[in-house]
Amino acid sequence: MSSSATPHVAVIGLGSMGYGMATSLKRAGLTVTGCDVSADAVARFVADGGKGAKTPAEAAKDADIVVSVVVNAAQTEAILFGKDGAAETLAKDAVFISSATMDPDIARRLAKQLEATGRHYLDAPISGGAQRAAQGELTILASGSAAAFAKARPALDAMAAKLYELGDAAGQGAAFKMINQLLAGVHIAAASEAIAFAAKQGLDIRKVYEVITASAGNSWMFENRMPHVLDGDYAPRSAVEIFVKDLGIIQDMARNARFPVPVSAAALQMFLMTAAAGMGRDDDASVARMYAQVTGTKLPGAK
Repeated sequence: MSSSATPHVAVIGLGSMGYGMATSLKRAGLTVTGCDVSADAVARFVADGGKGAKTPAEAAKDADIVVSVVVNAAQTEAILFGKDGAAETLAKDAVFISSATMDPDIARRLAKQLEATGRHYLDAPISGGAQRAAQGELTILASGSAAAFAKARPALDAMAAKLYELGDAAGQGAAFKMINQLLAGVHIAAASEAIAFAAKQGLDIRKVYEVITASAGNSWMFENRMPHVLDGDYAPRSAVEIFVKDLGIIQDMARNARFPVPVSAAALQMFLMTAAAGMGRDDDASVARMYAQVTGTKLPGAK
């Protein structure tokens, strides 16, 4: 496809984030093909006016830009180099945008492997949640070659409210994202501990929420996640297992760097305990429920 024509974008992974990103790309006037292991997700995207593909290879065939929105490094590698992988069919000058949160060393390895075939790789983890994805207002933490950025620009413009260009090689974007995830996981665990402890003291936790969000102890995660606890609603916006994974990556990185991370290690144990109690697929604010179960504390919505 010539550079003057409308870029064709393939979005692989039509979960809560990927679906919103695909619709934002379509709204920006780009031609978008969606691909997912769930045939229902692809059918929904086609019904919304997009195109559909059964495999990453099929989705990547006519694409100038492939946006990979899957859970982890293993899935990203499978999408690129596995059976019916995108690397089989991706045009030589096309760019692969990787949005999964992963260890920076793995991002560097995948980039090197793809770039050796003459394609471009942009390490571009995302932050902002499903609603911002659907609005085209994500924060994207990207690193890669100038050529990768240039090729990816139309898609980045459509998906992001804030684009941080963090270096000329893969791995930097991933490393920035892991610092964010360290803080996010610690803040959710701390917020959950605080709200459950407040309930144990017999405090009105709605009033606690009002006071804390106007005080120095507030955090973005307290303000964003604790309403789920107040409403007793643990439908997953972001699941407990995400932080089991991400805080686990932090531990691996820190061990390799011989750098102590005791606070995030403690937070990881709280998420692991919550997952072990059967809440791994529930909202990450379920850490508060785990505290409540262990201590016999009553929270809204508890049976």
